[in-house]
Amino acid sequence: MIFVAFFSLFLFFHVKSQTLSGFIGDGSVKRGSSVRGVVIMDIPPGLHVNANKPNNRYAIPTVLKVSSNGAILGQVSYPKGKSKKFNFNEEPINIYEGRVRFTFPIRVPSNFRGKSVTVRATVRYQACNSEVCFPPREKEILITAKVN
Repeated sequence: MIFVAFFSLFLFFHVKSQTLSGFIGDGSVKRGSSVRGVVIMDIPPGLHVNANKPNNRYAIPTVLKVSSNGAILGQVSYPKGKSKKFNFNEEPINIYEGRVRFTFPIRVPSNFRGKSVTVRATVRYQACNSEVCFPPREKEILITAKVN
């Protein structure tokens, strides 16, 4: 019984341990110009998340939503992922493992009045190990850059 409780706690900790970070360009952007925004998801060893296009109707895709306080954001580019076979599914599933980078264009209008631009990035994902998938989760970060 104690082992089951410890193992459950261990799995819960690992499912929550995906971390997000990100940056906008080199940390600054000029009014009237465009830069690339990047969100990085670090997935612990032994876990994976379903790719944005998992190639399985029951797998919940990883989705990044971005919004800003005045900058114009373009479409998110997702990495391809890798196809992997698991015992719980007959067909391979497209997944992300390790460090995953999502990118998107950011344009700061020439009439932008602020001193910095902030992007709110929310990633919805479903973490799994080789045996089971856990309930979907969302994590959010704010990334900022100075506006010149």
